[in-house]
Amino acid sequence: MKRLPLALAVAGVTVLIAGAAEARDQLHIVGSSTVYPFSTAVAEEFGKGGKFKTPIVESTGTGGGMKLFCAGVGEGTPDITNASRKIKDSEIADCTANGVTSITEVPIGYDGIVVSNAKSEQQYNLTLKDIWLALAKEVPVDGKLVANPYQNWNEVNAALPAEKIEVLGPPPTSGTRDAFVELVMEKGCHGIAEIEAISDKKAKTAACTAIREDGAWVDAGENDNLIVQKLVANPKALGIFGYSFLEENLDKLQGSIIEGVAPEFDAIVAGDYKVSRTMFFYVKNQHEGVIPGIREFVAEFTSDKAAGEEGYLADKGMIPFPADMLKKVQAEAGALKPMM
Repeated sequence: MKRLPLALAVAGVTVLIAGAAEARDQLHIVGSSTVYPFSTAVAEEFGKGGKFKTPIVESTGTGGGMKLFCAGVGEGTPDITNASRKIKDSEIADCTANGVTSITEVPIGYDGIVVSNAKSEQQYNLTLKDIWLALAKEVPVDGKLVANPYQNWNEVNAALPAEKIEVLGPPPTSGTRDAFVELVMEKGCHGIAEIEAISDKKAKTAACTAIREDGAWVDAGENDNLIVQKLVANPKALGIFGYSFLEENLDKLQGSIIEGVAPEFDAIVAGDYKVSRTMFFYVKNQHEGVIPGIREFVAEFTSDKAAGEEGYLADKGMIPFPADMLKKVQAEAGALKPMM
C-alpha cells in the first residue's frame, strides 16, 4: 500500500507528459547553424505536402541544441536536433539522466569546413601546420612552447601574405568549432617536436587544441551568415564556416586552398579535401507517435528527392552520400533504429 501513492504519482507524470506532447501538432527542431539551411529546406518542402504543419526550425548551435534536446521528454522539449558533429558521450549521459532514453542518429551528408576571405583579396594557400601555427595558443620558439608571438601570416610562412592574422570563427558551443579543432588543429600539430615531447596524453591534446585568446581569433557567434557579412566588411580577415555558406556567396568570397586542394564540391565528394565532416540530426524516439509527423519528416529528409545526388539539398551545398550509403541511412532512419 505504501508503494501505491508513488505508483500513482509516476503514472500521473507519464499522463501529463503525454498530454503535453499531444497538445503540440508541429515539429520543433533545434541545433547546428550549418545544418539549419538544409533542415529549413526540408521543413518547407514537408509543409507543402499539406498533411502536416511546417516544422519550426531554430539555429541554436550544435551544443546548444543538444542541451535543449536532452533536457527531457514532453511538449516543452525539441523533437529533433541538428548537429555538425556526432553526439558526445557526455551528451548521451545527460539525455539518459533526463529520461531521453531512445535516440536515432541520422547522418545526412558531408560538409567541408572552409577558411575563406573576400574575393577581392589574395587567395590563401595553407597547410594544416600553417593554420595551427597561426591560431594555437602556444607555439614552439627556440625549442620551448611559448605564447603565440605571430602577428602576421608571413611570420608563420614566408610564402603567405604580409597581412595581420585575424580569423573570425565559431564559438566553443558550435559543432563547426569542434570539427575544426579535430580536423585542423589536432592534425596541424602532428610532427612538431615540442608537442611530441609531451608524454601526458591529455596535456598533449590540450597543447594541440588550445586556440589563442589575444584577438587573432575572434568568436563570431553561431550565425555563419554573420561571419560572411563581416568578411565582406573586413576583406583582410579570414573566416571559418561550412562549405554551403561559401557556395551561396561565391560572388563575394573565396575558399583557401588547404594542403593543395581547394574546397570544391567534387573534391569533398572524392575525399580529396581533407577538412570535411559528416552532418547529422538526432530524433527523440519517445515523441514518435505523440508529436505528429516525426517519421514522415525523417523519410523526407533522407529521401532521394532531398538527400540524393540530384536532390534539392545538393543544390543548397550539401555534399550527398554515395547511393549505397544513402540506402543504408534510409533503412535505419526509416525504422528509427535506436543508437543506445
